[in-house]
Amino acid sequence: MTTSTPAPTPSPAPSRRSVLRYGAAAVPALALGAALPAALPSAAHAAPAPAPTGLRMPAETDRHDRTFMAWPALSSIWGRQLSAVRDDIARVAYAISRYEPVVVVARPSQAADARYWLGRGGAYGITVLAIPNDDLWIRDFGPTFLTAPGAIAGLDTNFNGWGKSGTPYYQPYAEDAAVAATLLADYGVTRVRAPFTGEGGALETDGQGTLLATVSSLVNPNRNPGMSRAQVEQALKSSLGLSKVLWLPGLAGQDITDDHIDCLARFTAPGQVILDQPGPGTEQIWIDVYQESKRILAGAVDAQGRPLVITELPGPDRQLIRGSGKDFLSSYTNYYTANGAVFVPQFGDTAADGTAYAILQAAFPDRDVVQLDIDTIASGGGGIHCATQSQPSVPPAS
Repeated sequence: MTTSTPAPTPSPAPSRRSVLRYGAAAVPALALGAALPAALPSAAHAAPAPAPTGLRMPAETDRHDRTFMAWPALSSIWGRQLSAVRDDIARVAYAISRYEPVVVVARPSQAADARYWLGRGGAYGITVLAIPNDDLWIRDFGPTFLTAPGAIAGLDTNFNGWGKSGTPYYQPYAEDAAVAATLLADYGVTRVRAPFTGEGGALETDGQGTLLATVSSLVNPNRNPGMSRAQVEQALKSSLGLSKVLWLPGLAGQDITDDHIDCLARFTAPGQVILDQPGPGTEQIWIDVYQESKRILAGAVDAQGRPLVITELPGPDRQLIRGSGKDFLSSYTNYYTANGAVFVPQFGDTAADGTAYAILQAAFPDRDVVQLDIDTIASGGGGIHCATQSQPSVPPAS
């Protein structure tokens, strides 16, 4: 989720982006297959199989039945920031619950505490579901939903901890890797196992057959060893029910996600793209990513043959924001659209916060733009989109 380079040594209160010091025995080389039922082959070697007929990944702007979130579980990941990040999650959950139901996944041993915490502000429409988890990034480890007239399924994208086992970015993820299957079973939704390994934050669609994605986060041996870009693209098309992939290069190895698309470019509507423009103080490597992405998008057409209309969303001045550190994600582009609202961070750069509000209100004139303080979530390298996953409503049967 972050556009940064890892710090060379852990901070006193480690974030999910910081180096975690474990003994060799405590850092398993956890292969994907180890986190999935033994009878299933590794996703990297699974033959691409099409999703059930007619299913397609919808646009996030389509109607939702609920939003899923996850309760941060481990002090080994968040350290002294655990209470503060839980406050952020509660704030986001409460805000979203004013517009649609929210379901928060929490470890069974933490579920009662999560219910108390989430209810302190008089929140309503929030359900806590006791399911083992490790961290809060349910966008990446939760199911990616697919819909068709009268039907819904959940795509399990074989979460493998962003492929970071054995690297300084490693953090525990075995519980997170099982959440998609458990959640779908609890809601009686058909589970489709993806023929690729990836994360929900790597997938951005217009709902009309076009996918935006970065090469760095999907055509990468840490997720899909031995698969060419053409093979990954075919797996994405067949499992997501899409007809065109617009690839942006991205940047591998500079953050835990290898540059997810949901911090870089988003569809606000078919043919309409928001592009993250780095603010003052951003490292040059990320400015280069932005400039190359802008060049590619300016010459691209979507699955329907439409040229893209690009709106740039300027980031804040990193000298003026409340947060600090290389891991801090100062991106407004990692917003989340729910029923009737768009939820976006505010970082304390008053002018930039105001500009972001105005741009998103113009892009979503029929929705409220709700700005939230999420400084601790952002310090972990993520944002509101990373911390949420929508379950779309089932379209009416034909």
